[in-house]
Amino acid sequence: MNVLLVYPKCPDSFWSFKHALKFISKKASVPPLGLITVSAMLPESWQKKLVDLNISSLRISDIQWADYVFISAMYIQKESVNKVILESKIWNKKIVAGGPLFTQEFANYPNVDHFILNEAEITMPLFLADLKEGHARRIYKTDKYASLPQSPVPDFHLLSLREYAAMNIQVSRGCPFSCDFCEITTLLGHKVRMKNPQQIINELEKLYNLNWRGAIAIVDDNFIGNIKEIKKNLLPEMKKWMRSHKYPFSFSMQSSINLADDKVLMSQLIDAGFNAAFIGIETPDETSLKCCNKVQNKNRDLIKSVKKIQQAGIQVSGGFIVGFDSDTSSVFQRQIDFIQQSGIVSAMVGLLNAPKNTKLYHQLKAENRLTVEASGNNTDSSMNFVPKMDFNELLEGYKKIITNIYSTKPYYKRVRKLLLNYNRMYKGKSEINISLIRGFLKSIFIIGVLEKGRYEYWKFLIWTIFNRPKFMVDAITYTVYGYHFRTVYGLRNLSS
Repeated sequence: MNVLLVYPKCPDSFWSFKHALKFISKKASVPPLGLITVSAMLPESWQKKLVDLNISSLRISDIQWADYVFISAMYIQKESVNKVILESKIWNKKIVAGGPLFTQEFANYPNVDHFILNEAEITMPLFLADLKEGHARRIYKTDKYASLPQSPVPDFHLLSLREYAAMNIQVSRGCPFSCDFCEITTLLGHKVRMKNPQQIINELEKLYNLNWRGAIAIVDDNFIGNIKEIKKNLLPEMKKWMRSHKYPFSFSMQSSINLADDKVLMSQLIDAGFNAAFIGIETPDETSLKCCNKVQNKNRDLIKSVKKIQQAGIQVSGGFIVGFDSDTSSVFQRQIDFIQQSGIVSAMVGLLNAPKNTKLYHQLKAENRLTVEASGNNTDSSMNFVPKMDFNELLEGYKKIITNIYSTKPYYKRVRKLLLNYNRMYKGKSEINISLIRGFLKSIFIIGVLEKGRYEYWKFLIWTIFNRPKFMVDAITYTVYGYHFRTVYGLRNLSS
């Protein structure tokens, strides 16, 4: 069997980092982890070829070679998904599809031959068994949750490693919290299910043996969902492995804000090679936090919590939302002030949306307020329901936030805030490699010469040299991030 694994193209967005990746000659941030995990579940005798449309095009010869075309996708990839399905059907190829998009919307894709829905550790073996017997069904789904020790080491060898800025791995699925707007618990449940430490070590060993060195993103929706297991078993093993291999990787994660409450945990994370975390802040408004059931963020000084994490040696990026029913016109300036004071450089601000089957979705459906399907893009200024606030006022307030945090002057001011508060504790070496030097030289020309806000760029670099010289690599990185954000949001023509 010849199997072509296709990962559809993601449009330009906050998290694509498309405009930043050009500085270091990379084509995508991370590879399609779900698809290469599915690949590892297929029979070893099958021939497998991966095409990630974010780094290469889909050739007719690849489709002609295949017996089956496997697709995995998220909401944001819908446009590319339709093109892949069309091209595959032109050549009469059978299509097997799975992932979050198809699990939620399989009825919208009549041209797909087989759906492997929910968690593939359960549904893929059923499909393979039926396929072997010659009577494969169209839909395979389950309401059960997989035991992650069943999950194989992903087929990292299928990747063109040099094209990616980072690798990624998964440790756990599920989240103990119940935010009304989040679809994670709908798809993966509240119980946090984990791989065992040896599985994680095996994955790190595989990447190490493939000569990967550098960043690894842990894609769990809440890496510290099971704090006890993380602290007692996983982090000690990761620390041991990293030390014995001279710290070849640096890890980033997604976490809840209660990370700030556990000094021991933060110290263990540093010892294991972690240096960054994405945290869903959402809003500084207590009423809105209550409204969306974001209980883990309530009744705390959120800025103080962020600074604790930064001072422990972990850089914080954050998610923010406007458009809650309880939001008033004051929320826009409050969001700006919070983001600027916190030193959260990568602040993803989006209008509230209601993904399918979330508590918020069902609430809005009952109130007859749903309008269109969610786009899956947090930064395209779209909403899939009628907000309580006038939409034009909401949109103008949203644009005000973006302009006031990503124009050059406030942006560099926020980076300074981070560098003054951040306490680098990472154990590994910060090597100055050719890619970094090339990126720096490109930044000098593109940001320091061509861009209208170049004065702020030079002022920031000079400030860093005199005030935080040991953070020069971080400073250069954030100048490039800023360029990406200004490009995504259409702010590059602003001088400050």
